[in-house]
Amino acid sequence: MTQSTTTLEFTTALLIGLLLGSFVEYTVHRPSEIRRRVNPIAKEFRMIHRNFLNRSITAVLVVIIGTSASVFAQTSDRDVLRDRIAWVSSTPDPAVDGAPIAAVLGISKLYERRGYEPAWTDRAMVEELFDQVLRSVEHGLDPENFHARQLGARLKAGPRANDPVFAADTEILCTDALARLSVTLKFGKLDPANLDPAWNFSRKIETEDPVKVFNDVLNTKNIAAALEETSPDTPFYTWLRQALVTYRGILAGGGWPTVPGGEVLKVGSTGPRVAVLRKRLEITGDLTTLDRVDPAVFDEGLEAGVKRFQERHGIDPDGKVGPRSIEEMNIPVEARIDQIRASLERVRWVFRDVEEDYLIVDIAGFNAYLVKGGERIWSTRVQVGKSYHATPVFKDTMRYLDFNPTWTIPPGILRNETLPRIRKDPNYLSRNNMSVVTTAGKIVDPSTIDWAATATGGFPYMIRQEPGPHNALGRVKFIFPNKYMVYLHDTPSKGLFARTERAFSHGCIRTQNPFELATLLLDDQGWDRARVDQVVASKKNTRVNLESPITVMLLYWTAEADAEGTVFFRKDLYNRDAPIIEGLDKPFLVSPPKGIREAVDGR
Repeated sequence: MTQSTTTLEFTTALLIGLLLGSFVEYTVHRPSEIRRRVNPIAKEFRMIHRNFLNRSITAVLVVIIGTSASVFAQTSDRDVLRDRIAWVSSTPDPAVDGAPIAAVLGISKLYERRGYEPAWTDRAMVEELFDQVLRSVEHGLDPENFHARQLGARLKAGPRANDPVFAADTEILCTDALARLSVTLKFGKLDPANLDPAWNFSRKIETEDPVKVFNDVLNTKNIAAALEETSPDTPFYTWLRQALVTYRGILAGGGWPTVPGGEVLKVGSTGPRVAVLRKRLEITGDLTTLDRVDPAVFDEGLEAGVKRFQERHGIDPDGKVGPRSIEEMNIPVEARIDQIRASLERVRWVFRDVEEDYLIVDIAGFNAYLVKGGERIWSTRVQVGKSYHATPVFKDTMRYLDFNPTWTIPPGILRNETLPRIRKDPNYLSRNNMSVVTTAGKIVDPSTIDWAATATGGFPYMIRQEPGPHNALGRVKFIFPNKYMVYLHDTPSKGLFARTERAFSHGCIRTQNPFELATLLLDDQGWDRARVDQVVASKKNTRVNLESPITVMLLYWTAEADAEGTVFFRKDLYNRDAPIIEGLDKPFLVSPPKGIREAVDGR
């Protein structure tokens, strides 16, 4: 056997030994001369091997330890995150950097499903979240409600950000901020049921698995797109957001001047008050003329600007500046911004999963409009409830129309208004085409009733007004059954529609053009205006069911905008804005939608 062959065998054995983690002296059954030639090589190699082996083992250990350290670090990060989430879940009022954690249940379930894998390791994703938090002001919200200060500080943390506990707390803080912002944009910051016990618009989690939805957002890493999709998908919201930008721009520019009180200003008036008025209207875009005029002279151009302002603020547009107009002009821009913020919050409460067809009654704006296919196709003036007979805010489904209706006087109106009138005027019933009926509908002769006794005793009957032109409900009513006994209807009091402020009813909605509405609602059933008029002319009580019932929403807001950027403000008829604005300005309150705990726990 040659020396080269022997050396090859030796080298092969050496490599096997290294792979096995040990070295054994090479000995084989060979002739003695070969053994003698190999032994010196082996002896010489022992020295070489010891040095080589030490270096090799060291290198291998470095690789193994390095790999193990990496695996250990990953495991350690998850363990720390698990421990921190366990702490959040078990601690009353947990907080990170002084920021209360609201989404405790959701955070726990989310990371449990993720196997406690961190979600916010990409700094760009944290920066995007921080940017969206700051931009929450565009929705009329306060970024501090979504941990703006804490997130900003953590983005400047430097090397400390690599600390496992610090990183775990960042995870919790970011996830809670995103949860807060998502829920607020989808449902609103406040729970309207806490402000109005009669509130019946759904704020419930239906079929979505909130944890899955949230995890999907984290995995796509597109925070901005997810939040935009969460916001109300309606032009009302988009237009109001633009209005907020406009009025915050006015605030940044110093607001508007106060118009001094005094005599009514009109065409021909002169003086410094007129100059202030002109400046006031220029700032809000009501005065658009570019003609070079004497600013202290009230001319036709200024009159047109005054009318535009009056139309936007629910004032009779006569072009004259009296106490009512001055009052509205001198409301500070900050208060107008708050009105817009309150309206944005109301849209978040309502415009979620809204059908393409619906009817809205804008209570404070004294208007109603019909939307079909997502487009507003019709509007009309309405009269709503007086301040002490406030029209309620609620949502229901219109199911039928009642032509030539009777009107059974509600108990409150009967007791407080109708019976006292009958006691004073024996002819009141006949003059108003009214009948006394039993609960079974049997007519009672009014001469058999001791009306004087009704002042102190009970009244076991009902009073019904028969169909006719003077019926309080007019010739048609639109029924969406509800506990308030409120509906839309025609009215004989047509003259009141000429008023700018139209709070005259007992809570129901008097409609200026009811036959137009009836025709539009029945159009899909083959009805036209001629057929509607024919049924009305018959004077017979006729019920027509809607083959496609339509959602009716009675809403209340004091600011709205349109596609052209015109912003409208309304008087807070029922003083409902203040609690909303106060709630928006308070720290974030945990008010999860109904069913969210069941939705999270049930999956």
